Amino acid sequence: MKYLLATPKEWKNYELLDSGNFQKLERFGKVILQRPEPQAVWAPKLPIEEWIKDFEFVQEKSHQGKWLSFSQKPTRWELVYQSSKLKLSFHLSLTNFKHVGIFPEQAVNWEYIYEACKDLYQPKVLNLFAYTGAASLAAAKGGGEVYHLDSIKQVINWANENAILNGLKNLHWVVEDAMLFVKREVKRKKNYEGILLDPPSFGNGPKGEKWKLEEKIHELMLYVAQLLNPKKGFLVLNCYSIGFSAIILESILKTCFQPYQLQNLEIGELLLLEKARNIFLPAGVFARFRYGF
Repeated sequence: MKYLLATPKEWKNYELLDSGNFQKLERFGKVILQRPEPQAVWAPKLPIEEWIKDFEFVQEKSHQGKWLSFSQKPTRWELVYQSSKLKLSFHLSLTNFKHVGIFPEQAVNWEYIYEACKDLYQPKVLNLFAYTGAASLAAAKGGGEVYHLDSIKQVINWANENAILNGLKNLHWVVEDAMLFVKREVKRKKNYEGILLDPPSFGNGPKGEKWKLEEKIHELMLYVAQLLNPKKGFLVLNCYSIGFSAIILESILKTCFQPYQLQNLEIGELLLLEKARNIFLPAGVFARFRYGF
């Protein structure tokens, strides 16, 4: 098992400019945003006038708020991620949950997913809690046949727009509760060569199904283990809950999967490098493995 501190190094159109006082200042293309960040417990480096740029998110409820505008820049725009191996294009938009459509730290996993799909040759890939589809796009670009699942129809539509933007057609859209879907797939004895998961701390399915990470994640992973092709495959599990460590993810996987599947297990933290002073902002934890390659 490897423990990694993983940070994307090939972003040209994204930067974490500064962080502190529970806020972060980011550049997405030509748009600069200020958003809440509960893990930025230090003081910012840049003066306050450097923070007043294009848009600032102000929290009003526990997880919702509004954007204040300080420029004439559009609230919806396109962004490109391009590395030496992979190019992805996204529609970004300001939402009332402070998100914009991608999590830039996930670029390290997009590369992993892309390479795994290329090595497996046209694998079936299931993406649970798939949001606007960055990981789905990486899998499809690598030749995977992707089943993209999310419980919110509007988010599925957003992901479909991203697929069209990238000229990708090998994706299937599923509006469903993740737990109900994997239970049904197990009964049908389905198999996938790749499974991607990015579960929230809490949420609701399309019919009001309740999700609470610490109560449901182990049960979900037991079903996922039955869906993953026993001969060859890969899995990527992300978690943004502050209370979850990478070691917890490792222990979950070791209680659900066979030892031979975990021989190339990697766990660790996702980090964003702040430009102002070369410090790291934690951005979640992950666990991933591949076998039979």
